[in-house]
This record gives sequence, structure tokens and C-alpha cells, in this order.
Amino acid sequence: MRFHREGKRLVAEGGGELIWVEPFGRDCLRFRSSLRGRIEPLDWTLLPQNEVEPEITITPEKATIRNGRITAEIDARGSVRYKGQNGQVLLEELWIDGRVLNADLLKARNYKARSSELFHIALYFKAHPEEHFFGMGQYANDCLDLKGCVLELAQRNTQVSIPFLLSSRGYGFIWNNPSIGRAELVRNHTLFVAEGARQIDYIVIAGDTPRDILRRYAEITGKPPMIPEWALGFWQCKLRYRTQEELLEVAREYKRRGLPLSVIVIDFFHWPHQGDWKFDPRYWPDPQRMVQELQELGVKVMVSIWPTVDIQSENYREMAERGLLIRTERGIPVLFTFRGITTIFDATNPEARKFIWEKVRENYYRYGIKMFWLDEAEPEFGMPGFGYDNVLPYDYDNLRYFLGNGLEVSNIYPFFYAQAFFEGMKEAGETEIVNLIRCAWLGSQRFGVVVWSGDIPSTFESLRKQIKAGLNMAVCGIPWWTTDIGGFYGGDPESPSFRELIVRWFQFGVFCPIFRLHGFRLPYPEDPNRCPAYELTGGPNEVWSFGEEVYTILKGLLFLRERLKLYILEGMRKAHEEGIPFMRPLFLEFPEDPTCYTVEDEYFFGPDLLVAPVAEEGARKRRVYLPKGARFTDPYTEVTYEGGQWIEADAPIERIPVFLRDGARLPICE
Repeated sequence: MRFHREGKRLVAEGGGELIWVEPFGRDCLRFRSSLRGRIEPLDWTLLPQNEVEPEITITPEKATIRNGRITAEIDARGSVRYKGQNGQVLLEELWIDGRVLNADLLKARNYKARSSELFHIALYFKAHPEEHFFGMGQYANDCLDLKGCVLELAQRNTQVSIPFLLSSRGYGFIWNNPSIGRAELVRNHTLFVAEGARQIDYIVIAGDTPRDILRRYAEITGKPPMIPEWALGFWQCKLRYRTQEELLEVAREYKRRGLPLSVIVIDFFHWPHQGDWKFDPRYWPDPQRMVQELQELGVKVMVSIWPTVDIQSENYREMAERGLLIRTERGIPVLFTFRGITTIFDATNPEARKFIWEKVRENYYRYGIKMFWLDEAEPEFGMPGFGYDNVLPYDYDNLRYFLGNGLEVSNIYPFFYAQAFFEGMKEAGETEIVNLIRCAWLGSQRFGVVVWSGDIPSTFESLRKQIKAGLNMAVCGIPWWTTDIGGFYGGDPESPSFRELIVRWFQFGVFCPIFRLHGFRLPYPEDPNRCPAYELTGGPNEVWSFGEEVYTILKGLLFLRERLKLYILEGMRKAHEEGIPFMRPLFLEFPEDPTCYTVEDEYFFGPDLLVAPVAEEGARKRRVYLPKGARFTDPYTEVTYEGGQWIEADAPIERIPVFLRDGARLPICE
């Protein structure tokens, strides 16, 4: 390798490979390398950083570059390692060599040409058996600690790929590459793969604590807006309210019962065709009157938006002619066949983003609708429906976006989908922007979106998985997160088992950043994939739908959430200002306690409240770990415990175990 300095950048060249290492904000180094003879910015989602003057040292044997707490070393063969401020190795490339004298059998950086522009890339790092990994987005794999996991880097319903890794060894790692790929966080290596990319591009962040790293990460990818207080109340939703009057009657019933309700949601197929982006007047005859009545009730309305465009839509021909749709590289341009032959608007195209917002502004926003549910945000391809037997493989290489081939850029789609609505509403003068979306990418948080965990099953196993998925999303800078309370598929309101589940999930929901009830409840239509659109609705899904005993418990939880809103609001201010999530793994509060890196089903809800959801059917007790270094009080019994121990907490059906830290006073039991 030959080394030289270009301004604030260390440059290495050898064997046809070009390497750049340079500061990217405080205590961060950005690495980029390519076999194409040039490096491209590819800063689609990263925020500009203040220029920092690094320390660069070059000798014939190696070169080093230091930026605050982090130093990178590149040796003569091109191997790279990163050190912390005390000289400890944080992260080191893995080169397998020595089996044949002076022969490198496997380099850490591997490129295999797919075309003149794109490569299949594999990047190896050394593994450490004691290391813990967190983040990477949302995977329903029942793991908070991702060490030992293999993760697909692809967006799917229930799966959100946000490739930021937080290590217990004192670093964060951003894989700045929206290519389809995978991450292997296994015992013998850490590997990142891109199926089609122009270059390697990643950022390493050093910090003394996990909080330090998350603050730097937020500076690079962005912080969320300040959430308005009303968004922290209760959201009512189901699949689906079919008419204007049906929706209004549910909102009226909440008010008749004296129950708090902040948001009510209009789900999909309220439109004539996918891609019309407007109400079907047969069932929604007077949206303006509907919005006015809801406003008088103190309720905001949210409307579902899909990115799909049916060939029968009034907008299809214009969008096709103007190149505003995702295309296929070969074959017919059909991407989605749920209730119509459709393609999908290309959110990576700025003109397409403007087009969809103009339609939404004309057909929803002008009536006073200012919340949008950005569904199908991965986007989903093939033949999705109710059930997984008819889902086809995703052929990413056959997709052509404005930004490039699907292998190269597919994972970035939800970022631009959210941006379209955020920027449109900003231009319209809105200052309180809260939308709901089913997927996310690095930086999505700055567009005022709540991410929810997709179409998950109504089971206790699923509930348990959501706790861990939500905590990893929080690590990835997504502080506005939620689930379908009760799960989406399979809940029977008449079933005693499901009634227990809805109580336990509702308890978890109270202590989630966003508090939203949704689901496709039994009984279903005979064939929900083919029945007339009007008949496409599930059973009842309001808080009074599950029997009087359950209703009494849920009613109490609604008012508990109301009492906690100001506490949550203050915690959300910290997320807005510093990038520290409100829903936190234990180790964010107690990084010096090694047990906190291994507890996966508890979390802090803000600084003062430890939450231990019950996710086992029939359980009336559960083990709870209280971190070392604080005292914790059970608000139900007023018993105080020293931290650093496991206890068995009572958990009758009407109670979720929670503990107040160091004498904090919150209105849990009023």
C-alpha cells in the first residue's frame, strides 16, 4: 500500500484498490474503498458534519489517523484496525492468511464484479466471544443481544433493516450501504455483505459509554422532532372501519364512555383504486364534516396511504409516462398483485415524491387531515395477502429505481417515502408532524415518523419478541416506535386466551412510546383476499370488545397512560435534543453492570421507571433483575429493594411489574 494525505483525509492505494479514511464528526472515522478508481459521496441519508482536523502519521510500514477518541491504523498490506483513546483495539479486520508462505488466502475486503459499476462485497472483522451487539433495526428473532445472529439486510413486512451496530466493546458501526445483503455476527467473524454496491462505506464511532455513542450517531443520522403531547395519548385502529359513519360512531362511543382518545385511524381500501389517493365517495361522502366532528370531540384522524398504483388508477398513465414508478429491468412491469395489478411509486425520485404529496394535499390535507399512515413502506413485492402461502420471492435485481438497480438501493426506500410527506407538510406550514410508517432506514427518525412493527401474529411468543425488537429499534435512533396492541393476525375477542393476551399487550403498550390498538380480529370474511372491498373488515377491536372484566382493566390502563403523558413528554424532549431514546435497554442506564447487557425482556421507560412486561400465558409472577447501583421501589407494595439482585415480582392479571428508581414519584397507582 502507498499512503499519502489529501487535506483532512488519509489515502491508501494498492492492488487497484483506493481507500479513504477521514473524520466524520467528533470521535468518528469514515472508511470508504473501491476498485473503480474513485470514491462517490453516496450521502443520501447522512447529515453534513463539522470538519475536524485529524492527526495523520505516515511511515513506509503503516499510516494512522486519529480523531478524538478513535484512531485507525492501516498496515502495508492494507489491513485496518481501530483503537480507542487508551490504545485498546475496538474493531479489527479479519485476514485469513499464512497457510501458504507469504500468501493471503482471504482478504478482509472482497469485491466480485457484477457489472462495470456494481460489486458483490464482503467485509470481514475479527470476532470476540465476550462481545455483545445491539441495534440493526427490527428483527422478530427473539434476540436483544444479536451476537450469534445472521441478519438479512433487506426491508420486509415486520423486518426493518437499519444497519447500525452498538458494541459492548465501546464502539458503534454504521454500514452506510442501502444494498440488499446480510450481516453475520457470529463466533468466528463479523461480516457485512452487499449484494450490489459501488464501494465499501462505513463509519466507526468511539465513546466512553453507550450514551456517548448514541449521541454521536444522532449527530450523523439526525434527531427526531419534538413530539406533540397529543400524540402520546391513545390511538384507536382496526382493520378496518368501512364507512365515515362507522368511524364516527366509534369515536362518539369513546366520548360517551368518558374514555381518552387522541387519534382514530382510517385503514386501507377507503379509495376507489390503489394509486388514486382519495376517498371513495360512496362510503366517505363528506370528509370535511367528518374531520370537523372529530375535532369537536378532541380526536385527530389518520388516513392510510399505500405506495401501490393500480393500472386502473386515474394516475397510472401519467406516472408511467413521467417515469415516476418503479420499473422492472425485464419482463412485465407488475410488482404487486393484491386486489389489483399494480406497480409502486418510486420514492427515490424527487418528482415522484412531489407528485404523491400533491395528490394527498388535494384529496386529504385540504379537509384538515394531517396524519398519514405510510403503509407498505418496504415496499412489499409479489403477491402479499392475508396469509403467507401466496408471497413470492423478492427479485431485487429486477427492479429499477431512479437511484439505481434494486440490489444497490432497495433498502433506502422507506427513508424517501417518509421524506415526501414530511417535506410536503413542512412546506404547507405544519409544525407538528406525526405520521406512521411500517419501515425505516438510517435517518428516518428526523421525518416525524412512528415506526410500527408490522403485521405480527396475536400470540404470547410474538409479544415477547416485540419487546426485544423495540429496544433494538431504540438503539438505532428510532424513539417513536410501537406495535399493534394484541398483534395483527389471529386474535379472537371471544377467546379467554386472547383476552389474557390483549391485557398483557395493552400493559406493554402503555409503556411504549406510542400507544396504539390495532388488529385484524376474528371473525374474518370467508376469503379476505378476494371478498368485495366493502366486506373487508375484521371483528370488533375497541377496548370494550373483549368482555367486561377485560374492559375494566383496559379502562384503568387508558387513564394510567394519561397520567404519564407529561413524564413521557419530558423524556421525548431528551430524544429530540440529544438522540437518547425514551425506551431504553438496561445497559443504557447502567453501563457498568455486566448483567444489564444480558437482560433482554426488561427496559427503562425514561430514567425513572423500570418495566418488566409479562409475556407468558398464565404467568402471575415473573423474575425481574434490578440493576446494581440504585434502589428500586415497587409502587404497588411500596417495598424498596437494593439493586444488583433478581427478585420474583407479583404479576396478577391486572398488574404489570414496574419499579421506580431512587425515590422517583410517578402516578402509577392513583
